Amino acid sequence: MERRDSIDLAGASGLVVFAAVLAFNQVVIKITNGGFGPVFSAGLRSVIALLLLLLWARARRRPVAGLRRVLWPGLMLGCLFTLEFVCLYIALDLTTVSRASILFYSMPVWLALVAHFTLPGETLSLRRALGLALAMAGVIWALFDPQTRQAGDLRGDLAALGAALAWAGIALTVRLTRVSELNAESQLVLQLGVSAVLLLLLAPLFGDLLRDPGLVHVAGLAFQAVFVASFGYLFWLGLIAIYPASDVAAFSFLSPVLSVGMGWLFLNEPVGPGIIGALALVAIGIVLINRRRRQAVVPG
Repeated sequence: MERRDSIDLAGASGLVVFAAVLAFNQVVIKITNGGFGPVFSAGLRSVIALLLLLLWARARRRPVAGLRRVLWPGLMLGCLFTLEFVCLYIALDLTTVSRASILFYSMPVWLALVAHFTLPGETLSLRRALGLALAMAGVIWALFDPQTRQAGDLRGDLAALGAALAWAGIALTVRLTRVSELNAESQLVLQLGVSAVLLLLLAPLFGDLLRDPGLVHVAGLAFQAVFVASFGYLFWLGLIAIYPASDVAAFSFLSPVLSVGMGWLFLNEPVGPGIIGALALVAIGIVLINRRRRQAVVPG
């Protein structure tokens, strides 16, 4: 499709739908963890998504090439992807969707902070520094919010922060290594391929592989693999190819907002003034940090 200079109605609609899918995915992960061990579930998701991605690439004649050329940074990318989803799935097993999502989607905060010291042209401006401060204040508020803290779990909260840090590490790896020379499909194959192996190897260390799997849990796993980890990411990458990355990144604040709402709607999670205030600070901070950002990274 033709490259656009700004987001139009079709692009905005697609981004809102994708943000809603990502938000609903947090709920789906939590439900799926009731049938499968969290790390085993993440591994199965990577396996299914990898097979679907390879079939799609073959059918569309999209080359998946150059993987040997970036072996070591590619392995690093895959390991960070593995760590991200070990942390995220454990977080959603232990704490609420609301708390986990606010902490997980704080990723742009940590990316902006590290990029200030490591990436040329990424020095924090006054606006982005303000966004950083607001979002960090929101993260702290979410961690210590008394109304939702009892429904959550500090271990899960810290795991969600770990997932955000690993996600930031993925973005930095892509920016700082030769992985950036690969097309989007090849980068995604690296992440899914390495994580498929590592997650399944690590799964027995985190408890039973099977808990009480039923149809709803299998359906949840299929949703994650099809609508998020394979075709969902491809849809998002397609938007990146059409619209400016900075405009696409500006919509990232929607996912934590919608996640909190869906946690309340589908799981009856407590949502009081504290968590709403924390969410508002994080969302405003993300908007300020991402405004005119030159690159948007694959979401979690």
